[in-house]
Amino acid sequence: MKKPALTLLLGTLLLACGCSSLDYGDPDKVETLTIDFGSTDLQILAGTMVQSLNESPALAYVDHPGKGDDKRPILYIGGVQNRTSEHIDTEGITDSIMVSLQQGGRIRIAASTQGQDEIGEQVRFQQGSGRVDPAQAKAFGKQIGADLILYGTLRSIEKHKGRNLEDGLYKKDDVWYQFVLSCENIESGEVIWANEETIRKSKKTGVFGR
Repeated sequence: MKKPALTLLLGTLLLACGCSSLDYGDPDKVETLTIDFGSTDLQILAGTMVQSLNESPALAYVDHPGKGDDKRPILYIGGVQNRTSEHIDTEGITDSIMVSLQQGGRIRIAASTQGQDEIGEQVRFQQGSGRVDPAQAKAFGKQIGADLILYGTLRSIEKHKGRNLEDGLYKKDDVWYQFVLSCENIESGEVIWANEETIRKSKKTGVFGR
């Protein structure tokens, strides 16, 4: 190949490698980019738990004199401990569960810790800034009290096998996720609902892969 043609070819390849592109994808499409915890795993875990909660007869209602006519259970959504080796924002799981439960209408949701902080700041502003009509200013001591609390744990077990002739020089990686969620009656301390969902993901990497 002549030198000018070779130079042109190399220049074209360098230009192609330096280009980037951006595209919108389907947010519900199965994600298979890596073996790590991803969006599809989050959707599976949250969706399974919401369905189980909505179908549970134990969450029919929690009655007490202060609830009035609305007997739906009032749920506080706590945290999910991340006991995997990955950096996973587990609030993404609880946020997804909260949105689905609230939209379902069967369960009332008490404000989260972040919500309580925002509420407290707003009440203090209304009470102490002098800018809000006292007749409309909100006060502490009138919030709903949760009947139930929801919390859980996300764990993983990882296995790795190096390349060998028996496996055709493939490297193998396997990760197993266990998600356990529990719902307790705050007054009695009784676990009235619990569920477990597991996910297994495997990856084979060829000779020239990492």
